[in-house]
Amino acid sequence: MRNKNLKSAKRAKRDEFYTQLRDIENELKHYKSHFRNKVVYCNCDDPKVSNFFHYFSYNFEELGLKKLITTCYKNRNVGIFRQHKELERAAYIEYTGDKNDNLRPDPEEIEVKYLEGDGDFRSRECVELLKTANIIVTGPPFSLFREYLAQLVQYNKKFLIVGNKNALTYKEVFPLIKENKVWLGMGSVREFEVPNGNRAKATFCSQRNKWFQKFGNVGWFTNLSHSRRNEELILTKKYTSDEFPHYDNYDAIEVSKVKDIPKNGGGYMGVPITFLDKYNPEQFEIIGLINSNSDSGIKELKKYDEYIEMRINGSPTGSSGKKTNGNPILKESDMLENKKKEIIIIPKIKNEKVYSLYSRITNKNKNHEN
Repeated sequence: MRNKNLKSAKRAKRDEFYTQLRDIENELKHYKSHFRNKVVYCNCDDPKVSNFFHYFSYNFEELGLKKLITTCYKNRNVGIFRQHKELERAAYIEYTGDKNDNLRPDPEEIEVKYLEGDGDFRSRECVELLKTANIIVTGPPFSLFREYLAQLVQYNKKFLIVGNKNALTYKEVFPLIKENKVWLGMGSVREFEVPNGNRAKATFCSQRNKWFQKFGNVGWFTNLSHSRRNEELILTKKYTSDEFPHYDNYDAIEVSKVKDIPKNGGGYMGVPITFLDKYNPEQFEIIGLINSNSDSGIKELKKYDEYIEMRINGSPTGSSGKKTNGNPILKESDMLENKKKEIIIIPKIKNEKVYSLYSRITNKNKNHEN
């Protein structure tokens, strides 16, 4: 048990990234109407360092909140409000607004309560607090994102959370995207503050005396409506067979850039994952996800068990083409020359080359021109 706890502590430290206040402010400004008379719960937030707590406590009256609750894993210092040493007991904090008209959270206005457990968001006590809340806003541990999101869906909670966009293709997450139960927020989060013990990939900023780590694929996941959710994507391209080739193994066309989605033709198309940044459910219907581990939503027409996987330089990898079954595949004649460096070559015995692409979202344009 001691070894298990040590591993859990190490994982928690690697997952410790602090969302910056500017990113929170830039995203939350699009959702202010959702918060009036609501209980907000930040259940992965040490109030000493959490900018989520800072944002909601300092904007409590402007947002018209009813209550703010924060919890975090034990052994975090809640001494932001009390002059005492780090506590071994997990605590949670409730704030119900300004009482002395100075429009800021004072220590005497913030109630610190103790938990019997460790403050893990999955614990019985934290689940009970979750049930009392209307909206959950936080940055959960990246390594537990699947489990964290599943809990929010299970308890039918409104939420706005930070997550790695790689999660969009997880088998536990993509069905929620397809069913319009989860969608992307407005912005991205490109840089996090990290604690001193988690700075292997971080850069020190001397002006701010803090460590920061950059990410290229982190954003907001939500089920709160926002202005871009129903914004129509302007389409200017027209379908031609030369520019939009059919996959070798699906009855769908390849659209390699979201901006190039054709405005005419009502068939299936495969588009990059970045399509979800522009996805409007009134304009498009998501059918599935084309890759080797997901349901494309359309019939797979061909397998590649007899193919041999090759590197770009022509040397074999030792794998068969079987591992690419289900992926979007194009014939060599349909590949643009400048794209051949980005994908895997799979030659057949008779030297028929096909190319395995990255994951694609299968969708249809609901409002297509004929």
